[in-house]
Amino acid sequence: MYEFHGDKRRYFDMTYTVTKNHILPYVQSHFSFFSGMRVLEIGCGEAGVLKAFTELGYSCTGIELEESRLEFAREFMKDELSAGKINFLNRDIYLVDPEKDLGSKYDIIILKDVIEHIPQQEKFMPQLHRFLNEGGVVFFAFPPWMMPYGGHQQVLPKKWASKLPYYHLLPGKMYPAMLKTLGVNESGINTMEEIRSTGISIERFERICKESKYSIVNRRFYLFNPIYEFKFGIKPRLQWGWLTRIPWFRNFITMGMYYMVKAK
Repeated sequence: MYEFHGDKRRYFDMTYTVTKNHILPYVQSHFSFFSGMRVLEIGCGEAGVLKAFTELGYSCTGIELEESRLEFAREFMKDELSAGKINFLNRDIYLVDPEKDLGSKYDIIILKDVIEHIPQQEKFMPQLHRFLNEGGVVFFAFPPWMMPYGGHQQVLPKKWASKLPYYHLLPGKMYPAMLKTLGVNESGINTMEEIRSTGISIERFERICKESKYSIVNRRFYLFNPIYEFKFGIKPRLQWGWLTRIPWFRNFITMGMYYMVKAK
């Protein structure tokens, strides 16, 4: 298991650095920031992403379903909390009323490495309209399901189970059987099966965007995802342009996607 998954401070710092160096410039290149802008992150975890936005003076909110992760967020962002720059909410997104629970809507909504973990994305995506100010944008980052480690097997504690690529694409019962052969316990197998049930492809994401009445402002294909600089020591690299135009095949060797979308 990659040790930073257990070291919450280091993971917070990694996420902050990736946001400052890659996500912020990307979002700013497609959306003009302005004074008084409000930022919402859904699935904020320890809030490393939002730290980069609070440093610029923007009012931020993080919604997170796991209270244990918010405990770290409150610790790491205690100065920002005291200064009123950020607030957190431990709530199921479907049960949140933007006006009642959060005070107002937002200009930027962020979902970094979250959409691929949400069940029934077709039901979830339209919910974002409730939180978005007119003219606002939504930023998504996610790994396509078919890429080498799209099954998130890198988090498994067993050496070969965490390092072998693509085996999460085995059909039906062959996948859990392979996990068991590699020494993964029942709990780990269940987790991997849950991830398989929500994994998302480039094409499916774009179809859901269209059905949910979002237009794509921009998309960026990464051969090597920026976070891989920390995970594998590999510098970020954009995907080859010609390959990004080949539907389905591009999913297998594109390690990360960035999207900016807005309401139609």
